[in-house]
Amino acid sequence: MKIAVYGATGMIGSRIAAEAVSRGHEVTAITRGGTEVPGATALAADLSDLSTYASVAAANDAVVLSIPSPRDGSDHDDFRELHDEISETAIPGRLFVVGGAGATQTPDGTMLKDTEGFPAMYKAEADTFAAVLLSYQSSSGLDWTMLAPAPEIAPGERVADYKLGSNQPAGDFVSAETFAVAAVDELENPKHREQRFTVAN
Repeated sequence: MKIAVYGATGMIGSRIAAEAVSRGHEVTAITRGGTEVPGATALAADLSDLSTYASVAAANDAVVLSIPSPRDGSDHDDFRELHDEISETAIPGRLFVVGGAGATQTPDGTMLKDTEGFPAMYKAEADTFAAVLLSYQSSSGLDWTMLAPAPEIAPGERVADYKLGSNQPAGDFVSAETFAVAAVDELENPKHREQRFTVAN
């Protein structure tokens, strides 16, 4: 399978790229600077260049977007609008989006981002990914999937026997390595087309 990974040097994107390479997939690692990633073909591109995005999508079976919203206090409007445009862009293969835990839900349907005690430092990002999720849920004719992590995600042990959930967190913690396993499993054997799902160790 040919898989393109935007954000291939980030905590999650690098592990998805490495997991895919380890399984023998042909990976294109996309970063702004074209950073070399072991076992992958490096490509310098910015996600905002939708012409290049369309070309990448045409050349691959799946495109992974592992790019967080701005974390420097800057406005998120451009990021949300970019995903709006992507959700309306017809591509031949699959689109796999790395989502955020803040837009997952408690048992009563409240998003985590709206619960008491949710960390203020993550609120803007959580609001943004809630809007991004809605963009994809409202799309038509796009073969998309979004995977959201557990509320806590960090580098750790790679676990193949993970837990999955739908809109509620599957657990409290997931390692970035396990997240990557679940992501590539879904790419190889799709079970959540046009859905958001969650993963935990």
